[in-house]
Amino acid sequence: MVEVTMMIKPILSLLALCLIHQATTRPLLMNGVQTSLYQFFQDQPRSNGLGCDACKLAISAVDALLEMNSTEDDILAVLVDICKVGKIESARVCELIAPEFKDELFGVLVGHYATPTQICGSLLGSDCGVPYNPDALWNITLPKTPKPPVVVPLPPKKGLPTMNVLHISDLHWDRMYMEGTNAECGEPLCCRSNDGPPAKGVPGAGKWGDYRGCDTPTRVVENLLETIAQTHKIDLVYLTGDIPAHDVWNQTRQDQTSALNETTQYLMKYLPGVPVYSALGNHESSPVNSFPPPFVTGHNSITWLYQSMVDSWVTDAKWLPKETTSTIIKGGYYTVPVYPGLRVISLNMNMCNNQNWWLLDNEVDPANELQWLIDVLQKAEDENEFVHILGHIPPGSGDCLPQWSWNYNQIINRYESTIRGQFFGHTHKDSFELFYDEKTKRPTSMLYNGGSVTTYSNINPNYRIYVVDGHYLNSSWAVLDHSTYVMNITDANLTDKPIWKLEYTAKAAYGLKELQPRDWNKLVETFQTDDKMFNKYYRYHYKLNIPGPCDASCKSSLLCDLKSARSHDDTYCK
Repeated sequence: MVEVTMMIKPILSLLALCLIHQATTRPLLMNGVQTSLYQFFQDQPRSNGLGCDACKLAISAVDALLEMNSTEDDILAVLVDICKVGKIESARVCELIAPEFKDELFGVLVGHYATPTQICGSLLGSDCGVPYNPDALWNITLPKTPKPPVVVPLPPKKGLPTMNVLHISDLHWDRMYMEGTNAECGEPLCCRSNDGPPAKGVPGAGKWGDYRGCDTPTRVVENLLETIAQTHKIDLVYLTGDIPAHDVWNQTRQDQTSALNETTQYLMKYLPGVPVYSALGNHESSPVNSFPPPFVTGHNSITWLYQSMVDSWVTDAKWLPKETTSTIIKGGYYTVPVYPGLRVISLNMNMCNNQNWWLLDNEVDPANELQWLIDVLQKAEDENEFVHILGHIPPGSGDCLPQWSWNYNQIINRYESTIRGQFFGHTHKDSFELFYDEKTKRPTSMLYNGGSVTTYSNINPNYRIYVVDGHYLNSSWAVLDHSTYVMNITDANLTDKPIWKLEYTAKAAYGLKELQPRDWNKLVETFQTDDKMFNKYYRYHYKLNIPGPCDASCKSSLLCDLKSARSHDDTYCK
């Protein structure tokens, strides 16, 4: 223990910093303002800078120590010690973060699922190393069945039935949130019962939430669902991931399954009899982002989470039929017929998550999910069904592995006439992604990002309701319009009267006749030349709590995101 400590303390201290950085921060698109540790790292010269080289040295050192049969506990003790001495984080975060990631870090290194370069590229950005194996190019196999002529759904005749689909994403429910506590605690998540009082003269955590790096209070979860139940007629609910809070240094498997089960009970209480279809977020696991593929068995297997999904959604709530159990247990994904003619597919987007270290060296269609998706879509096409796809991490996000994303795009383009909606989350912002045909550059599909209930960070909570072509013969099941509702946290805390106000409806706000991919593509073109219209989108993107003016660089980046459903590819931005 003493020899290990003396020899590698400097290296392991940097590893501890990297681990905490990866676990507790993420890029916040705040218009150039340096608002997170992630951006601090991004601003450093990664290719030959100390941070990148030190990270690789640290991971290599841990790898070498494991090969020398140094115990995991010895290595973890050093990490915790140096984290404290270096004041990298608070003492309690230091004491808990290393054990939280112990099994993943050592499991990945021992199993050689990722190299030091891949791990550090995942932690610090692609300038430090490509966070995947660039030689592991792979392609899914599409059926030989020719693609049928593209069918664009026609607007339904007046008077035909419609249905209301509630979209809730990124709940990040903090069951330890407490009004009046320290909202500037210096830790990755604040406003918690064990954070103590705020500094003298500094306001404490608001009753109805707080913009300062805090998650969703229980009273907001209850008020949200109560308001929806009293105000709207809901036919279906799409819940697109990230139920647990951001206390990623202190989460157990029991914590995660408890959050999932309690959320299920809340939905059953406030929306009885309404089917809920959910997708896994990257925060559902413990530790965060850790979703080993099926070949990882034993203690490191993720079956504990998948079985909890079955217990909660199939057995208890009965939202899903028993037939979904096999694919949930295999990979956390499923499909279910909702009405005659409409099918929901829920994907586990952690199979493309570049923070999921288990995938970095051998990520060829993990859990066979994409090939399964093709099979389901082909059967739907053959049987004249239409499909809504649910997921968490958008495929165009930089968090999605490029080869997975590119293959997913091929699938979407092949089955564009079958897919009538994609509903995702993860970014906490109100946005969308367009898909394009590679040859013709024609827009083929549209992905909606539902925003978030959490205020983390500096945003208002929201929910959305889609008006969808309803249940009747030859329905298109297409999205006809959507309405987004926002709670202004500042007003709610000042008046103690939380109000979910209609922020906008898509057609009225943007002057859209329909919500087809071609219409959204024309809107993006309008954004390029019409600053007034773009600024409207900019306000909605941040849910009426914008970080500041959006300059030319900011505008270009946001517009590129709208046209980039393929990760690490700006082809359609030019």
